[in-house]
Amino acid sequence: MRKILLLAPALMIAAPAFAADICTAHPKDQWMSKDQITTLATGKGYEVKGVKEEDGCWEVKGMKDGARVEAYFDPVSGDLVKTK
Repeated sequence: MRKILLLAPALMIAAPAFAADICTAHPKDQWMSKDQITTLATGKGYEVKGVKEEDGCWEVKGMKDGARVEAYFDPVSGDLVKTK
């Protein structure tokens, strides 16, 4: 129990840092446009409800296979890097 309590502060600090490192940093002038990422996500089977910048990625909110999803795409390559 004591070990868990000692590790808890370290985990709370590390979690926000991880969220910011989802995508590699790229200059904004190299990013795909919202329309391009919407087209790419639609082609991968997502029903896109919204697109916004999040943690250095394009975050696509919508549906896939009947389930709600948040999909994170690299803004330059368009690679899918995370879903929730």
